[in-house]
Amino acid sequence: MGNRQGTALVLGIETSCDETAAAVVAGDRRILSNVVLSQIEDHRPYGGVVPEIAARAHIDHLDDLIRRAMDEAGIAFKDLSAVAATAGPGLIGGVMVGLMTGKAIAAAANLPFIGVNHLDGHALSVRLVEDVAFPYLLLLVSGGHCQLLVVEGPGRYRRLGTTIDDAAGEAFDKTAKMLGLGFPGGPAVERAARQGDPARFPLPAPMVGRPGADFSFSGLKTAVRRELEKLGRAPTAQEKADLAAAFQNALTLALVDRTAQAMLMFREVTGIAEPATPPLVVAGGVAANSHIRAALESLARDRAFRLVAPPPRLCTDNGAMIAWAGIERLKLGHSDPLDLAARARWPLDPAAPPAIGAGVKA
Repeated sequence: MGNRQGTALVLGIETSCDETAAAVVAGDRRILSNVVLSQIEDHRPYGGVVPEIAARAHIDHLDDLIRRAMDEAGIAFKDLSAVAATAGPGLIGGVMVGLMTGKAIAAAANLPFIGVNHLDGHALSVRLVEDVAFPYLLLLVSGGHCQLLVVEGPGRYRRLGTTIDDAAGEAFDKTAKMLGLGFPGGPAVERAARQGDPARFPLPAPMVGRPGADFSFSGLKTAVRRELEKLGRAPTAQEKADLAAAFQNALTLALVDRTAQAMLMFREVTGIAEPATPPLVVAGGVAANSHIRAALESLARDRAFRLVAPPPRLCTDNGAMIAWAGIERLKLGHSDPLDLAARARWPLDPAAPPAIGAGVKA
């Protein structure tokens, strides 16, 4: 029946987008293995993730990655306490690959199965490396998601703000594509921006100063395109760097302003008043951006919050965060039936009203 006594050992499987990942994590926060196969080269010619290519790559590589994760951890399936796999949200073809594989292993080894919300994995990943107490304020910022939430516990979230159109990571990718900087866009823009002058091109910081904590990045992408059109020719390397710096700066200003609003809302909702310094957790792939982290660090100091972020390797998609989310659920006595369905959309706070304007991926 597996390792049901003592320290929990959970296999985590992640296939929601373009990383195929598997990991074994222990309940005492030890990461026994964390294997990630990037598909960047498969998608680079297209400047973005192609769902069919991603799903096929998961099918081709997942079994080998799971075998590697188990071998590196030095355990057999019978030693596990449970199997956790991403059940959504994400590209449905990829989600189904990991979900069905996780169910098959759980059934064959007679183990509990836990279907994890991919966003839950990001939201709880900080607790894999540090004992961060609930509640905390979370800025979840990635390729497909941009939200501010009160995290009250595993599966218990209160959304304070979300994007009304594009996610921050998507804006990075599309801006990088316009500037010819390559894919993935986040690291490409950050590298170019280091050589750029953010004041050369006047770009708007969307939603800054408005009530609430919602985001919008569509207009910022449009502003980048207009600046390129004004040039009337292909941009020089320096102009690309300057536009990248201006874009990164505007997006950072927007993230900081919206998070500052959410800090006020967090204190009101939770009743945690100054001088208490609650955690501000930033998670998701965009959280690896050093310019954004530095700005949020400054904001946290100014507003009596404590910035906490997972290390960069746990910010991008990985199996360890899924395994840890499974451990958090397992500790509460939760598991899922083997007929659990894959979900392309799965909001962390189902009670939150839809964002005005639209295309939020949740």
